[in-house]
Amino acid sequence: MDLRQITEGYSVTPQIEPADVATLAEMGVKTLICNRPDSENPPPLQAAAMQAEAEAHGINFVFNPFQGNAMTQDNVEEQADAIAGSDGPVVGYCASGNRSTVVWAFGAAGTVPVDQIIEVATSHGYRFEQLRPALEAAAVQNAE
Repeated sequence: MDLRQITEGYSVTPQIEPADVATLAEMGVKTLICNRPDSENPPPLQAAAMQAEAEAHGINFVFNPFQGNAMTQDNVEEQADAIAGSDGPVVGYCASGNRSTVVWAFGAAGTVPVDQIIEVATSHGYRFEQLRPALEAAAVQNAE
């Protein structure tokens, strides 16, 4: 598992295995968000299996799937609500961690400066500079 801390309470990771959930529980993670559609995974890694594992370890599981260019405002709001509503650390996962960072970024824009969003994403190997105009627009929209 390759956890990448985005904020104090939110980290992302590429795809995890069911066995990783016990480690997340030991680390105090309270909410696990899956941003990968089931069609991208074999049955042992699909949402139902991961949810059962998370719940067995006392971790809240949120299934908020989307494919990269098909993210909606509903995805952004669901991710932001899950992060804000968690009573402890949150981990989002997808294929590489990028999607889980993008969906967080669009929800955080307006609260977190766009330069800071791009900087943290870049520090974890995610190329966000091309998202600057969209993040700036989201910051304005989120502030309304």
